[in-house]
Amino acid sequence: MSLRENLLSNGAAAEARDDPAFPPEERRDDRPASTGDAGSTFRSVLTLASDDGQKTETSETPACFRDLNLDQILASIAIGKQEYNLAPFFYHPLKTVEAVEYRQDVMRDLQDPLRLEAVNVCANGLRAVREHVAQAAKFHYKLQGLAWSLHAIELYGHTVKLLLSALRASPPRSAGLAGFLAYLAAYVASPLFQRMIENAAALKADLASIRYSLLIGYSFVTVSAYRSEADYGAEIQSDFEKFRQSAASEHLFKFNEFPQMNHIEAGVLERVTRLFPETFAALENFVARNVNFFDAAISRFDREIQFYVAYLDYMRFMAAAGLPFCFPKLSAENKEESVCQCCDLALVRKLIDAKQTIVANDYFLDGGERILIVSGPNQGGKTTFARAFGQLHYLAALGFPVPAASATLFLFDRLFTHFEREEDIHNLRGKLHDDLARLRDTLSQATTNSIIILNEVFNSTSLKDAIFLSAKVLTAIIRLDAICVCVTFIDELLGLSRTTVSMASNVKPDDVAQRTFKITRRPPDGLAYAISVAEKYRLTYRQLNERLSR
Repeated sequence: MSLRENLLSNGAAAEARDDPAFPPEERRDDRPASTGDAGSTFRSVLTLASDDGQKTETSETPACFRDLNLDQILASIAIGKQEYNLAPFFYHPLKTVEAVEYRQDVMRDLQDPLRLEAVNVCANGLRAVREHVAQAAKFHYKLQGLAWSLHAIELYGHTVKLLLSALRASPPRSAGLAGFLAYLAAYVASPLFQRMIENAAALKADLASIRYSLLIGYSFVTVSAYRSEADYGAEIQSDFEKFRQSAASEHLFKFNEFPQMNHIEAGVLERVTRLFPETFAALENFVARNVNFFDAAISRFDREIQFYVAYLDYMRFMAAAGLPFCFPKLSAENKEESVCQCCDLALVRKLIDAKQTIVANDYFLDGGERILIVSGPNQGGKTTFARAFGQLHYLAALGFPVPAASATLFLFDRLFTHFEREEDIHNLRGKLHDDLARLRDTLSQATTNSIIILNEVFNSTSLKDAIFLSAKVLTAIIRLDAICVCVTFIDELLGLSRTTVSMASNVKPDDVAQRTFKITRRPPDGLAYAISVAEKYRLTYRQLNERLSR
């Protein structure tokens, strides 16, 4: 009987039932340390080495997420990746073009099938390592936990070396992945790592070489040293071989797949340790010395790289439905923008599931143009366009390809949204008061490099007051020289400044009740507010016909 089989007790391939947390990143003196120049230059595949300190991760969702449906997009991207806790990475858009391009280059590298496969194989291997570590801590019997810990270290070394080999076979071009490759090469070559893996292999061989004999009686089991006794099983099989006439069905006993040893197995193992005390003492000492064997940088890479992989999987699904993606060109100085065939990703996902047509839109800001005034009939795609505008800029600032055929965008410092909210009955203020308070906060924090998206503000007041208040807000934004999208029924806002541009939703020429969901650059037709009022009071032609026909 093999001792290694007894130790693992049919549980080596079992999966941990819980999602284990990532190993702690604290470094111990006896764990493999990073060596060489790579250790001093490589930091992260998400942030530049020159960044003066990473932001502390936060679980606080940005205020714009709900308005722009970015929460829905994140939920779709992170499906199946819950163990990596990717959400905090999505809560911090980048502030420099250099930082964005750093991530774009990593994303380009991962579009290569060989590199992506290497990363996925590594992720599966390291997940198995974490599961083994978690399972080892759950075992009731110490020796079985030590065996699983040894196997975890062995699997860790194999996975790390496999990743290094795969990346060397397809060398990355991005600074992020190239830096990690250099770090990984130095780490694997370090004496501490080499010694750990060699010691693990030697221990495994020592355990596998152990042989012992069992004498099983009616109510006892005797464990003794193996003294070259005959294999009775082989002898019995040989005796009956001459009676074999055809292949027989297997009647092997199926052992319980539950990895925990029972008390009899544990008792046998405890007596085996008495026969080979040096080997088991070496096993215990080895596991104790390497309790924190998981390198901090590799653990961080394993998590951070899933930020890219998750988006690539999501993008691949969308692209299969015909949605184009591109790497946007970003500028932190030039506010001229040009976008072709952009879409609201959250809506596109629903349209794909419902097998409905996807409608894309274009826009541009030229010269001193800063504000898009979007008007048109209700349910014509205006709010969807505003969301797509915000999503484009936010995803671009994360370093992702964006859902468009082409895109030249401005890199914002902060993105503010103002969408309609239900009245809060607890603060004893009216809806108009709440709107004004929120807009005051936005304008007090916004800068010339901010983006502001206003969606049908001041609908709760009269037309005269809405025109007055909207003009005041837009005048403040014009003064800031910030980029803005304003969805409104008020056509008069267009004449406030030369920086404003009119865009309008369209209907079918032969049927004005049918929306095309296309938003085009054209003057307002002056009918949007009248139509909305008529619909509100059920006075449109269609609504009147329905009421009169009853």
